[in-house]
Amino acid sequence: MRLALLIGLAGLSLLSAPQARAQEPDADRVEDIIIIARQAQVPIWEVSRGDRSLILVGNIRGLPRDFEWSPAGLEAATERADRILYPPEGRVSPADIIRLVWRGRSIGTLPEGTTSADYLEPAVQARLEAVMADERSDRWRTRGLFLLGFDLMNDKAGFRRGGRDAEDAVRSAARRARVPGEAVGFVRGDEIVDNLLTQPPATYVPCVAAGVGAAEAGPEGFVFRAEDWRARRVPAVIENPLDVALGQCWPWGDPEIGPQLRGQWLTALSAAIDQPGVTLAVAPLRLLAEPGGVLDGLESDGFEIVGPEWRTD
Repeated sequence: MRLALLIGLAGLSLLSAPQARAQEPDADRVEDIIIIARQAQVPIWEVSRGDRSLILVGNIRGLPRDFEWSPAGLEAATERADRILYPPEGRVSPADIIRLVWRGRSIGTLPEGTTSADYLEPAVQARLEAVMADERSDRWRTRGLFLLGFDLMNDKAGFRRGGRDAEDAVRSAARRARVPGEAVGFVRGDEIVDNLLTQPPATYVPCVAAGVGAAEAGPEGFVFRAEDWRARRVPAVIENPLDVALGQCWPWGDPEIGPQLRGQWLTALSAAIDQPGVTLAVAPLRLLAEPGGVLDGLESDGFEIVGPEWRTD
């Protein structure tokens, strides 16, 4: 069931955060950690002002299972950091999951008597018809738009959650070295369920429209996205149709959950930049590099940013 994607995301528990090690950084130590981390050849930025520094690792979720990159440098840098910041996570109870499954029909299908054509612009509907032409049935026409967007990304654009990414590498290295870490925030399970059950279908029209673009690009776009990430071609990742779709769909594209997640990241990073020691944050690349995103905001606030170019033309 497609809802398993949501339950898998929401069912993660928050990491416990032991007391951070009291250790004052110096310029040489920060530079050493940055040099080591960049051996991984993934997007990494040093954000600094005065004697305070923050290391940002731009991650993408979803890599081809046979995709190879070099996490050793990032793992070594993690072991030398004082604390780690991870993405927000969900606090979901068994009751939340039962409620979601029990009410799943309201998410999985459109209101009776309606189809996708009642919500999408004619041009988008025509493109959707083209990418779904090989389907054995027409059930997709009445599929809930929330799930239809994920169907397009998974079944047509080849997106998969598998593959060891930067967050996985940092988490395992931090556990080995006992480096304290914490999620930047959380979303309660009842909030997630209420959000999914109460949003009108039209909320997910941008997700479906972007999903059509990802489907048109085909599974090659999934591979290109990973290769561009490994090569630190940040604008190419941000402009990849699949990455655009992931940014438009739940949770980041949701009008309630998305701003909440972004606010948690901005609050946590603002606090981390003033903490003693070296903080390494593993954040979604799109959150960092999209126009008006974290990097643009930090730069406008007067921080010095050293790392790969992130601005799109």
